[in-house]
Amino acid sequence: MGAEKKWLFTLFLTTIFSILLLLLYSISVFSSPRLFPSQVQHGLHSPPAFAYYLFGGKGDKDRIFRLLLAVYHPRNRYLLQLGADASDEERYRLVLALKSVPAIRSFENVDVIGKPDRFSSMGSTHIAATLHAAAMLMKLDRGWDWFIALSALDYPLVTQDDLSHVFSSVRRDLNFIDHTSDLGWKEDQRVLPIVVDPGIYLARRTKIFHATQKRLMPDAFKVFTGSPWVVLSRSFLEFCLFGWDNLPWTLLMYFNNVMLSEESYFHSVICNSPEFKNTTINGDLRYMIWDSPPKTEPHFLNDSDYDQMAQSGAAFARQFQKDDPVLDMIDEKILKCGRNRAVPGAWCTGRRSWWVDPCSQWGDVNVLKPGPQAKKLEETILNLLDDWNSQSNQCT
Repeated sequence: MGAEKKWLFTLFLTTIFSILLLLLYSISVFSSPRLFPSQVQHGLHSPPAFAYYLFGGKGDKDRIFRLLLAVYHPRNRYLLQLGADASDEERYRLVLALKSVPAIRSFENVDVIGKPDRFSSMGSTHIAATLHAAAMLMKLDRGWDWFIALSALDYPLVTQDDLSHVFSSVRRDLNFIDHTSDLGWKEDQRVLPIVVDPGIYLARRTKIFHATQKRLMPDAFKVFTGSPWVVLSRSFLEFCLFGWDNLPWTLLMYFNNVMLSEESYFHSVICNSPEFKNTTINGDLRYMIWDSPPKTEPHFLNDSDYDQMAQSGAAFARQFQKDDPVLDMIDEKILKCGRNRAVPGAWCTGRRSWWVDPCSQWGDVNVLKPGPQAKKLEETILNLLDDWNSQSNQCT
């Protein structure tokens, strides 16, 4: 009788062990990534792709990583920069975080700048860093159509499936750049003063220098200003970087001594160029709340702004405090993603559960599945395109 009980106990343990092995195997099957990435297709007959430049400074590693996951898609290209004030250890920890994401490991479409730029948002080094990033992204990937720069304070209000779906109906030479030639108070406070950005030649970070005198407004070209947050076409950035016309270089030298030159450089280049001035859509696709007159930065958004923000039809919003609860609301209600996971799209084929990332498995990355926010963004784009079509001269 004792031997029989012992045999039954052994059988019971063996059965339990087998069930556990089967369960673990099932989990591994559902959670393991494909060994080979799906082929990314580019061109006019494929959905558009975006080149993202995500930047921040000291202490922004976690924010940059969260932002990356919120805008990640295998079809896009990403360049991340933690400024020179961040430590090498922080950059290394960012790289380790990237390696924890199966899709990023497989598609190899995310890079981190190892030798960071020194830049100040008040001076011209910010423009230099942006042009540097655009040049690197062009060298890394020939397939993207639009360039988008986001800071660690930004966050998306649409999925990448939404964005690509809406931009599929947009001419790929168009540029979304909020601009005006009516400088107003900016003429006396931003354009006429002469400043020097010490980040150009000093290793340590210091404030910009102000000259005692002001200069005259230029008459060789017209100064335009607007939002520093832009969506630029690849063709226009090629013009800025490779300069078959001397205009981009001339204006770069001029705006080298202008405060907050990122509010005027691209705007003035595109609107003074006969080739590109009629490719400007007058909008930045951002949701922000400003003072009147506006200060250097908009208000920090919080959960009280969520409803208006979600209904705005904007693609991105700024600015946010680190780990503000409203970011969790956006993740849950708009992006439908979990913490430390990429936003699910049509490319994600894994089973959604609390222990399995649906984007740890993938199918055809060239298929899109837009959600409800795509309709709102589409309305915004259509309204902007209607305004664009109604004007013969976009830069006035």
